[in-house]
Amino acid sequence: MKKAKFELGEKCLRQIRGIKDTNQLLSGKWKSLIISHLYYDETLRFMDLKRKTEDIAPKVLSKELKELELNKLIKRTVKDTMPITVEYELTEFGIGLHSVIKVMSEWGINYREQLYNK
Repeated sequence: MKKAKFELGEKCLRQIRGIKDTNQLLSGKWKSLIISHLYYDETLRFMDLKRKTEDIAPKVLSKELKELELNKLIKRTVKDTMPITVEYELTEFGIGLHSVIKVMSEWGINYREQLYNK
């Protein structure tokens, strides 16, 4: 017996594309954490972010920050100080991701409680 072919509607396809785009923007294990720290601290220097994310290698942090900047989620500001200071902050677009990350966090907390408390 042949399976009936199921075609997704335009609204469903649009939502799936949105999920794929969001997954791509947040891919990797550090981007969500970087965004979260910048959301709560507002502005952080490179070494502050390095300390807060603990296990991340400087080269990886640099790569993640460049990708987040390229995708217009964070803004990099070079201060004319001695020595030169570089600060990172979320753009308005990046701030919009906080609600997504907050839901992920709440789901993760609930999942961990369900997994380990039974």
